[in-house]
Amino acid sequence: MGTTGETVDNYEKIVRDNLSRLYSNLPENLAANLPAKREGECFRFTAFGKECLLSPDKITLGGQEGDSVLGILISLYALHARPDDCEPEPFKAFKEFPDSMPYVGAFNARTEQQLVPCVAAIGHNRTAIIEALDGNEPAPGTSGDFAFVVRPLPKIVLCYIFYEADDDFPASVTCLYSGNARLFLPVDGLADVGEYTSRAIRKIVTT
Repeated sequence: MGTTGETVDNYEKIVRDNLSRLYSNLPENLAANLPAKREGECFRFTAFGKECLLSPDKITLGGQEGDSVLGILISLYALHARPDDCEPEPFKAFKEFPDSMPYVGAFNARTEQQLVPCVAAIGHNRTAIIEALDGNEPAPGTSGDFAFVVRPLPKIVLCYIFYEADDDFPASVTCLYSGNARLFLPVDGLADVGEYTSRAIRKIVTT
């Protein structure tokens, strides 16, 4: 979608460039804005269900260096950190965000459709998914046969709604974003957050 258009060889450079931009004028309130625990020049928080450590020269995720797309997304999130609180509801469809149209097709394929073959397995493992991805149950009255909310980044929340296959309709998946998610990442980055959260969900139910 956005960052995924880069080659693997460029990932590390992009992460380091983003960190250089961040630390060249480090906001005094970055820890509160992420939010994160500050440890000297480093910031510790949860991202994509793993412990993340952001430092001047690298990002580690789950104890491993994050030079992949996830590292790019986390560094972009840090660059866009601001004091606004996450406002989950009303949740928004990705296509409702301004300038999202070029990414809608890829978003649907890579975030929603990639989970359709796994809907039954996701239903059986929903508690494990919620626990792994810092999630919670949806608000009462949420549509679908089942649903859950996960938090890939501290101020970005996704609501997944699932419909199981029946005699009349195939299974389907809808992914919605916290209402003000666009404050914390550019729209192509939001698309990638959806894709990589869905990848994490799929990994939980297929391994």
